[in-house]
Amino acid sequence: MDVGTHVGRFTISEHAATPLHWDLFLERDGALKTWSLASPPVAGPFSIEALQHFDHRLAYLDYEGAISGGRGTVKRLDTGSYEAEWDATSIRLELSGAVLKGKFLLEFRNPGPRPAWDFRRM
Repeated sequence: MDVGTHVGRFTISEHAATPLHWDLFLERDGALKTWSLASPPVAGPFSIEALQHFDHRLAYLDYEGAISGGRGTVKRLDTGSYEAEWDATSIRLELSGAVLKGKFLLEFRNPGPRPAWDFRRM
């Protein structure tokens, strides 16, 4: 992942699949960097495991509805813009959404087929 400052759009969607999870999408380099969250981000302090997935198409920023192949449905919970400082092991975010506003951190924990991160409010 390239380091540096980036600006883009973000979305958090509820993905009604097995298991139920929430997807965090960050627009970057013509795609959406994607993490699945075990629980939805809430007001106040939180720390949520975030499993990194393959990049998604930009269309998922605005999409709501059924996913082909019986892979569940998605509903947007929040969307907005972000500014971020990216490095190899962390992403410091300033989110400006309708629900999520302020400073957040994605911090790398473990490599693997789906690298594990922590997503938390700073």
